[in-house]
Amino acid sequence: MKQKQASGRHCFVCGVENAFGLGLKFYELSPGEVTAETTIAEHFQGYPGVVHGGIVAAMLDEVSARSFSGDDPPRFMVTVQLSVRYRRPVPVGQRLVLKGHAIQDKGRSAIAKGEIYDEQGVLLAEADAVLANIPTEQSQGWQSGTDDWKVYPD
Repeated sequence: MKQKQASGRHCFVCGVENAFGLGLKFYELSPGEVTAETTIAEHFQGYPGVVHGGIVAAMLDEVSARSFSGDDPPRFMVTVQLSVRYRRPVPVGQRLVLKGHAIQDKGRSAIAKGEIYDEQGVLLAEADAVLANIPTEQSQGWQSGTDDWKVYPD
């Protein structure tokens, strides 16, 4: 069963009030597995018709980290290292499917994988991420249900 994850108000990738962001909505499919679907607008392209590589990396970064954030309270992590492999050009204006997978939990750090597919299921880009916990004292005010971090209705 898909369960919607919380979003921030101003996050570039998921922010519901960021007029310049991507506005992605993430759903947990099962523990350690998340997904999102999106169509990227032309103003995020690099070459004509192709999503800018930095935007691709941002989406892979977010979907990877979110594979570990489904706990209650949520687990907030930052990316320490992101290794991206661009397999094919990621098109603007077409439906994309993002998938994130928790690979290994090491306590204070973790390893995750992110993938972007086209609507036919062709792998376009993938990444391996090394993540680290954000200190609790820093993320204390971010818990689910606050105005800055909550599940917003679709």
